Amino acid sequence: MSSQVQSGISNADNNDTENFRKRLLNIDFNLGDLEVEKLKFLCRDFIPHKKLERSSAALDVFDHLMTEKLLSEEDPFLLAELLYIMKQNSLLKHLNYTKQQVESLLPTQRKVSPFRKLLYDLSENIVSDSLKSMIFLLKDLFPRVETVTSLSFLEHLEKQDKIDADNLTLLENLCTTVAPSLMRKIEEYRQEKEAEQRKPRTSEVAASAPAPKWCAPVVEGAKGRQEKELLSGSDIKQICQALQEETVYRMDRKHRGYCVVINNHNFTSLSERHGTNKDAECLKRVFQWLGFTVDVHVDVTKKCLEEVLQKYKSRPDHADRDCFVFCALTHGKFGAIYSSDEALIPIREIMSHFTAQQCPGLANKPKLFFIQACQGEEIQSSVVIEADAVNPESVHLPLQDSVPVEADFLLGLATVPGYVSFRHKTEGSWYIQSLYNYLKDWVPRHEDILSILTAVNDDVSRRGGTKKQIPQPVFTLRRKVIFPVPQEELSLESFL
Repeated sequence: MSSQVQSGISNADNNDTENFRKRLLNIDFNLGDLEVEKLKFLCRDFIPHKKLERSSAALDVFDHLMTEKLLSEEDPFLLAELLYIMKQNSLLKHLNYTKQQVESLLPTQRKVSPFRKLLYDLSENIVSDSLKSMIFLLKDLFPRVETVTSLSFLEHLEKQDKIDADNLTLLENLCTTVAPSLMRKIEEYRQEKEAEQRKPRTSEVAASAPAPKWCAPVVEGAKGRQEKELLSGSDIKQICQALQEETVYRMDRKHRGYCVVINNHNFTSLSERHGTNKDAECLKRVFQWLGFTVDVHVDVTKKCLEEVLQKYKSRPDHADRDCFVFCALTHGKFGAIYSSDEALIPIREIMSHFTAQQCPGLANKPKLFFIQACQGEEIQSSVVIEADAVNPESVHLPLQDSVPVEADFLLGLATVPGYVSFRHKTEGSWYIQSLYNYLKDWVPRHEDILSILTAVNDDVSRRGGTKKQIPQPVFTLRRKVIFPVPQEELSLESFL
């Protein structure tokens, strides 16, 4: 081969290399500081940790990967996998990949370990409150002046040999206590790991092959074993159980509790509330599913409501029950609801029947009140949408005044003060239908009632066109209300 031909080949190679580095430069340009930290975390099994700590940009990480022969123009898949995990799919084009191509190649070419992927997924789903609780549990492990993110938290546990691919006990205890919804990811990891272990070995060579880089290191010596057991044995489990008992209301008594539903459809002179029966049926089904004894009362007068309140206020079997729920579907205005005979009854007066003094059996137990009624002025609406507002007032007291000055109450209002709440004539109200859907979908995820109501707020606020509604919860709860997951499934379609 002539020197001219060799020179041409060499120049082509140099041009290709230069072109590849330009593409890496484009990727670096689109990654911020947070993405760089994520990239460094995902590369902990590929690059020496000291080099990662000194890396301040994505280009530094790319250089290290190329040095380790893990990234090249001929084989850029590892970087494509990293970008895919980080949900930076728009950058895959710089590596001549699409999201679909990466997904199809992952089963055979995956390089990021399942353990690393698990920790990354957990870090993406640990909310700030959960992270604070986890740090509080393990405060002796973290410098007080250090800013801790979910990524650095998990990285620190790994550095301290508190967690590894074969030891997730500490992580499970933490998640069970402060973020139960994350346990699903850990369980999926275990199932994947067990499936891999059940695969037969193809040869003696495979059996004796060096372990992949991502395999967990073995801690040698008595000191190492003691450190590993310090926070991952029965002691931490007991601490977590004790903390959970302190932060979550009990839901393990003989009965869950009573749920009273007031469903006012017809009134003396006010408009009929078409669609309210759909709401009442949904509330009945979902709270029965949650274990409550549901009692529905239709077109309740002021006298009848007082009798109902007195009946449930004085029930002796509250002592054997975990919780109490009261739902009112009716017309209303700020801080009050209408009976079917159009008496205006303050919400605070209704709730006051169930204070510890009036109803000792419910002392220290959550008392939940959900009100589907307007809290302000009526507005003009379309043919199939009505407003539950009557006689608007321009001056409002603080909403907190509707809740007794006592612990363990939650008041969920369909709308904020001064505004109407909407109800479809056949499909029911926006608020109750959203509450129904999020209870049946999020209780199995071990979400607490305030998280559920926050999701309801977001859902309802997105409905409608020019007409908007935003619910509002007010509470004096001292712990989280987390209902046990029912065994049977609940679907709206099953009773339509």
